[in-house]
Amino acid sequence: MIYWNSLSDFLAMGGYGFYVWGSFGVTVLIMALEPIMAARTQKLTIARLKRQLRAENRNTAE
Repeated sequence: MIYWNSLSDFLAMGGYGFYVWGSFGVTVLIMALEPIMAARTQKLTIARLKRQLRAENRNTAE
């Protein structure tokens, strides 16, 4: 088991704190952005499909 004497020792992670906390930060950022990007992609896809359906309906009406 690892024990730290202070908060600064914990944050330093034995000299690897930059890599540990940097990796943690990037992971949290990606996990936060993923649902936003998925919702945006879904919205754009639905809009594209609606445009395509309207265009097909116009072509069949002619």
